This record gives sequence, structure tokens and C-alpha cells, in this order.
Amino acid sequence: MYQILCVLMATIAYGTAAGHCQTLQAGTTTITFQSATYSDMRQLLAREATTGAVTVKATLGFPEQMKDHYPAVVVVHTLAGYRDANEGYVAAELRKAGFATLTYDSFAARVTTGTALQGSPGYLPVGIADAYAALRFLSGESRIDTKHIAIIGFSYGAEVAHLTALEALRSALNPGPDRFAAHVSFYPGGTYGAIAEPGAYTGSPVLMLLGDKDDNLPVTKIETYLAYARAAGAPAPIQTVIYPGAYHAWTVPDLTTARFYPDLVSTKKCPLILLGPKRPALLIDGEAKPFDAAAFGACVAAAPGYSMGFDAAVRAQSIADTVSFLQRSLRP
Repeated sequence: MYQILCVLMATIAYGTAAGHCQTLQAGTTTITFQSATYSDMRQLLAREATTGAVTVKATLGFPEQMKDHYPAVVVVHTLAGYRDANEGYVAAELRKAGFATLTYDSFAARVTTGTALQGSPGYLPVGIADAYAALRFLSGESRIDTKHIAIIGFSYGAEVAHLTALEALRSALNPGPDRFAAHVSFYPGGTYGAIAEPGAYTGSPVLMLLGDKDDNLPVTKIETYLAYARAAGAPAPIQTVIYPGAYHAWTVPDLTTARFYPDLVSTKKCPLILLGPKRPALLIDGEAKPFDAAAFGACVAAAPGYSMGFDAAVRAQSIADTVSFLQRSLRP
């Protein structure tokens, strides 16, 4: 019955057959941790109280090889929520490489879907809150090397993985010294950046994996952001890898043929929203300009949709690049 329910739930996005349910594999256990729900970025950055805790069900997995302590990776899902075929597959590959993994579904924990939340003010804050709640959970796990906990994410989760590297968000959710030791973003959406100033990032390295055919996040948008930060004297700690011929969601095996999805929300034609300790800004013509909510909303509405398509070779290479990056970044 459980597997039948998983299949039924899987129809939420992409027409998959793996859904939000996590299938336990050898070496994995089900745990829960407590998080919170924020209505928007302003509430999160202002450190305002939330309306009660959210219990997030998660799967904690360890490599087969026995050690006293393991470096760990928090794995954040796509718009479609957690699926064994995507996040579960990559988590298994990471465990083979010697990392403990933690996977979960932020949308399912709130009895909703990414499709229902996309474009709303609280869409990304819940993911950021859960990521730091996951970090706190792992920091209390006796088998985890607490100084070597990384985060990776896909599309929606890639935005979360990048945003957790911003110091303003880290300090709002995790007032102590703990931080993620490394961040990997697989085909992010490219909605947010940081106002370029010293200390804008936590200092941990960020790897952004981009496709040159990803029409949800044109490579030039990231290049412009990195150039802006360098010119301001506060370069972002971001390394990029660009995969020729890769579309958005290249790791998702259900997307066998690349095609355009017109109903998905995209900020591809919009300027980056720059976050900081004060008011947000927009990156326009290489400069931080005052944020205009109406103009940004009109920009989103004017250019919906983007293309997605699986690429087995790029998936294999991007996982290998991630493992190599994490091994370097999490080296004792």
C-alpha cells in the first residue's frame, strides 16, 4: 500500500513515478527534526517569531565503510519535492564516496507542493529554514564530523544551497558560529544574490553547476553578478562549471526528452534580487538599484516557463565534479 501511495503522489510534477516518499535503503534510518515556516524574506531577516514549529521527516544515511565520524551532506530537492530517482540517487552516490547524507521534503512537511508555492514570498524561506534546522540536527549527531557538513541542492534546492551561504541569512537562522562548510548548486533558478560588501558571504566555498542551454538561468546572468561583486571589491566565493548542451534539470531521469514547460515560474528575464542586512536591491546594469516589487512582479509575469531535459552524461560528470569539490572543501 505504501508504494502505491508513493506512485499516486508522484503525479504532482513532471509525470514521475517516484514522488515525495523516501524508500529506505541499506544504512539509512528515518528521523525527524524541528523547523519553522516564514512568510517571506523580510520576516526571516528581521528574525521575527514564527507561528509554531514544523516537524520535518527525513532520511539519514551513512556509508558502508565504518568510521567514528563522517563528513555529511544535506541534500535539498527540486520543485517536484524529494524523489528517489533524483535526490535519492545522488545521495546514494555521495554515500559511496564516504559522506553521510540527510534528505527530506520541505513541501510535504507543510502538506503542500512546490507547484502550489512557486512564486510566493514564502517559497524559498521555508527551504532555507529547513536547511539550517537540518544543520543543527546533524551538529548534534555523534557520528557526524560537525565541522564538515555541506549542502547541495537541485533547482529550487540549488537556490537554497546558494542562499544558505549568505551571512545575513545564516546569522538570522543560526546565531551561533556554525555554518555549512561548502555549498553546491545544481542548475539554480538565479533569483537572489547578495549586496556586494565585505562579509556578505559566510566564507565557505560555493560551486554552481550550470547548463549552457538552461533558459531558466542564462549563464550571463551569473557572470554579470560575479563581475558586479568583483568590481565592488567584495568578490563572491563562487566557482562555476558550465556543461555544454545541458538543459535545466539534467539530473532528473524522468525528463527523457527536453521540452518547454510554460506553466513554471521563472525569473530568467529579471534582475537578481540582492539581499543584505538592510533593504533588498536589484542588480541592474551592473549596479545595485532600489528594489521595485511591482516592476519585478511584472518581469516575472512577462516571461514564464523554461525547458528541462535529462542528460545521463552530464549527470555523471556533475556528480563527479561535486564529489571532487566536497572532498577538497571538507578535507580535515
